[in-house]
Amino acid sequence: MQVIKLHKEFDKLQEKYGDKTLDAVYGAGCIKRPNIMFVFMNPTARNVATDKKWKGLKAQWLGTKQVWKLFFNLNFLSENIFKEIENKKPEDWDYDFSERVYQEIKKKKIYITNLSKATQKDARPLSNSVFNDYLDLLKKEILEVNPKIIISFGNQVSSILLNEDVRVSECRKKNFDLILDKKEYRVYLVYYPVGQGMRNIKKVTKDLRWIIKNN
Repeated sequence: MQVIKLHKEFDKLQEKYGDKTLDAVYGAGCIKRPNIMFVFMNPTARNVATDKKWKGLKAQWLGTKQVWKLFFNLNFLSENIFKEIENKKPEDWDYDFSERVYQEIKKKKIYITNLSKATQKDARPLSNSVFNDYLDLLKKEILEVNPKIIISFGNQVSSILLNEDVRVSECRKKNFDLILDKKEYRVYLVYYPVGQGMRNIKKVTKDLRWIIKNN
């Protein structure tokens, strides 16, 4: 469920840019031609897998709720496992349950990752220079996973990925072409759906449904 060959490189950048008391977390899900690759910003300590004592799957959003609610509304999770997510406190997540969540994501042909794997204690913004240092590794990750389409969350991540200044508000339901090693990937921009971005959650859900329907 993960592109393990890139993990050592992500770990090196965690030492450089992340909190020294936390581990990097990596992309996970369907790693063989998924229908969608979701690209978020960077992990924080809210993810239980960032704890150095965590020996299970080091993947996105473990121990949290907001993104899983969005994914449930998009039919990426079963009702049973979503109810378990809703009822669990962060400390209730264990290795087995985390694997079960991502097995469902894998079956739905979804891959979830971040542009930067630099885990921070909180959600303070990272500079463009940090994100740019991760860009080549993200491109390798994209080529390895080879998604049908890419969905990029937020202005900053999208601008760095596409190497142009873009605004989600001006580009809803519009696709951009990303060329990597002569392969062409369609990229869609969507509002960031976590934290302060929750104010746009209805637009996020509406846009994602449209993108899924039209791809």
